[in-house]
Amino acid sequence: MNAVSARDSDEAIRDVFRTESARLVAGLVRLVRDVGLAEELAQDALVAALEQWPGSGIPNSPGAWLQAVARNHAINTLKRNAVVARKHEQIAPLERERERIRPDLEARIDDEVGDDVLRLILIACDPVLPMEGRIALTLRLLCGLTTAEIARAFLVPEQTIAQRIVRAKRALGEARAPFEVPRGPRLAERLASVRDVVCLVFNEGYAATAGDDLMRPHLCEDALRLGRMLAELVRDDAEVHGLLALMELQQSRAATRVDEVGDPVLLMDQDRSRWDRSLIEHGLTELRRAESLASPRARYTLQAAIAACHARARAADETDWARIASLYGELDAVAGSPVVRLNRAVARSMSEGPAVGLEALDALTDEPALRGYHLLPSARAHLLEKLGRLDEARAEFERAASLTENLRQRSRLLERARACIAGGP
Repeated sequence: MNAVSARDSDEAIRDVFRTESARLVAGLVRLVRDVGLAEELAQDALVAALEQWPGSGIPNSPGAWLQAVARNHAINTLKRNAVVARKHEQIAPLERERERIRPDLEARIDDEVGDDVLRLILIACDPVLPMEGRIALTLRLLCGLTTAEIARAFLVPEQTIAQRIVRAKRALGEARAPFEVPRGPRLAERLASVRDVVCLVFNEGYAATAGDDLMRPHLCEDALRLGRMLAELVRDDAEVHGLLALMELQQSRAATRVDEVGDPVLLMDQDRSRWDRSLIEHGLTELRRAESLASPRARYTLQAAIAACHARARAADETDWARIASLYGELDAVAGSPVVRLNRAVARSMSEGPAVGLEALDALTDEPALRGYHLLPSARAHLLEKLGRLDEARAEFERAASLTENLRQRSRLLERARACIAGGP
């Protein structure tokens, strides 16, 4: 152990909480079978660390130290409850559990942590919860974010997030949610919810729906960490690897998506020499793994294949837009939606010309799901501009600006509208 100052200890415990909280809470949930109690016990262990580490030094294995303290607290709590309920037959197993808390706990934790963390992921993403509750609980339990941090990330009041978390825990208790990892088809069903939650967290970080900034990098990082964790725990699920591939390929462009003042930079204008080649290579590896595990390809794997087309193109004019359009057609057949068809129309405009793309976009203008979606008028404006129909393009850029709540996007769209008045870009 190394002695540290109180300030250094405070920083260390924050780092430990980020990296160890999922393992910590996951192990406790298995023991106490109550998410709320497990989180309280984890907090107690962290407080103990904050009190003791400045004097004793940070343990060589801080995660194992926290687990030992938390499990001792858990056993004491369960023993008190058993005595109050006069269930003395429950005490002996608890004492046997206490005997397992020895200096070799780290090895024992490593043996157990896979199922424990997977169990916690499945609990946090239980379909019995509304999607907002699943996201809040996942960020709280799996990423170690505080209520205030989650609220800032999604630009909602802290009290709103606190209520979502409380309601989610209550709903799990009322539903008597099982505290074991399902197997076979039941696991596949639950994984669909997990994948969707992770993807939604990443998407909100990658393209914020509201606020002053185009991106919220911490959410992307948390989603990537969850995706990597999930890929390690569930090695044979194609869509888990497809989702991880998609996120890593998208994240590889993060540094080039905004300029020096934070305004968005279009994909075709980005400096590809600054794309993260390590993330691209890792994403392509995950994509190959996903494609080897399942055929035909499903939603996330197809989206990753589309992102891979961009990642492989060293210059914008080398992009295989015909293949991208074909992949969107395949995606539409698997998980069709107006947004997929919008993206396919844009890809067709790049491979077959703006007139073809505009005709495909015009066919979507009456889609109810796209009436408030700013990217439809934005895409139409771009193609109208290319065709020299500047008055119509200006009106569509202005309409797109009125539909987005992200201030950076709105500013960029209005700038393009003004350019149309001046005679084009």
